[in-house]
Amino acid sequence: MEKTMRTFLVYVEDKPGVLNRVASLFRRRNYNIDSLNVGKTNEPGVSRMTIVCEANEDTARRMQANLYKLVNVLRVDDISEQASLERTLALVKVRAGSESRPEIMRVCDTFRARIVDVGIDTVIVEATGARHKIEALVEMLEPFGVLEMVETGSVAMQRGAEGPGVMRCERPKSTARAA
Repeated sequence: MEKTMRTFLVYVEDKPGVLNRVASLFRRRNYNIDSLNVGKTNEPGVSRMTIVCEANEDTARRMQANLYKLVNVLRVDDISEQASLERTLALVKVRAGSESRPEIMRVCDTFRARIVDVGIDTVIVEATGARHKIEALVEMLEPFGVLEMVETGSVAMQRGAEGPGVMRCERPKSTARAA
């Protein structure tokens, strides 16, 4: 079976040690995490992890089943083949003398990126988008001299009203709130 990039949305209880348990599961199974992002949701006490990794369909099913076995995991969705949006944020520090700044600004405009910091001989560019867009932007900025770059993990959300949604997570009885 062919390996593809898989995107999992993992809803977890917002408690210490949960991230470590999830990462340890991947480490023990020798799965490489390509991207990991954790953030709060609109439901108090629930966080959502977006995990991107390369796997074939069978391995993805095993990953999903193993994640469900973890105590603090409330819900796991593989949205790889669903209609969804996935975004990454990147900051790119570029060498930018006064003569090259107009061209750098044109490149940024093309990619809908923003210059968020201007130094004497550098600019910092902020870009948000799909990974291939970020990679293309960095490639276009390379001739100017990319000095430093950092990229966040991906965040993803299923399109439409039928997405998993945090409200459909069932909380364990031991942590359920009183009505």
